[in-house]
Amino acid sequence: MHITDIIRKAGAEGKPRFSFELLPPLKGDGTQRTFEAIDPLMEFSPIFCSVTYHREDVKYVEKENGLLERHTVRRRPGTVGISAAIMQRYGLTVIPHLICGGQSRYDIEDALIDLDFLGIQNVLALRGDNLKGEHTFRNHASELVEQIERMNRGVFIDGEVEQCHNTNFCIGVAGYPEKHAEAPNKAEDLRRLKEKVDAGAAYIITQMSFDSAKILSFIDDCRAAGIDVPIVPGIKPFSTKAQLTMLPQIFHVDLPEALVETVKRCNNNAEVREAGVEWAIAQGRELIAAGIPVLHFYTMGKTDNMVKIARALF
Repeated sequence: MHITDIIRKAGAEGKPRFSFELLPPLKGDGTQRTFEAIDPLMEFSPIFCSVTYHREDVKYVEKENGLLERHTVRRRPGTVGISAAIMQRYGLTVIPHLICGGQSRYDIEDALIDLDFLGIQNVLALRGDNLKGEHTFRNHASELVEQIERMNRGVFIDGEVEQCHNTNFCIGVAGYPEKHAEAPNKAEDLRRLKEKVDAGAAYIITQMSFDSAKILSFIDDCRAAGIDVPIVPGIKPFSTKAQLTMLPQIFHVDLPEALVETVKRCNNNAEVREAGVEWAIAQGRELIAAGIPVLHFYTMGKTDNMVKIARALF
């Protein structure tokens, strides 16, 4: 079933639902930790699970002569495989991420063919992050959306095939309540988002935001800009003091003053984790009260706090 149908059904039923994001296992790990993270959440009937895609990373190894040698490594391969394993084990709708960075158009086409063979019909199309030292991107998420949409119409990179089994992907994209870090202003950021929707994106999952008012304002701005696809707000349960600096640096999000002061008063990360649960519950209640049918939670693979949130909200 397409994510858009699932979201609209949740809205029609008037019962709030949730989804969550997982990381694929580290290279060398099996599926056990992933399943252990999902098992406790199934009691609360999540409506889908997204699985991140991680491009190659760069590390430098010191040689005997003291010079540094550059290596590229993949720390978390297996997005397609773990997505299929989750779907098979739980019957849960999965959304594997697809990215432009580090991928040729042929790589993407092959991944889409694999997903189609596996019966996975939903994807999240993202540009992806820069590698260390990269400052520009050749490709953008709108072009990835276009490629997926062309495959849905039976058009492949090397041309239309004679006897085509058309794919049926429901394409999602990312939205940024606090503006993408590289966008010069919010208006331009919305224009780029509308380009992705016009290219074929059917739903939006937002970047994490800790401010419900900003999320709701972003949704209003999208509607005013003619973006009428379902928008699923993203929430990240706060969990460590280090995230006070890490989250703004990596994800370019603002942290509300009240949240910062609460975290600073915590004596250890166990207290921070509990404070993060309470903040996420309060934020979820605000969004549900505003009529949002589905909330998406960024778990980072650890779901003990998510169980507490789900028990309170769903």
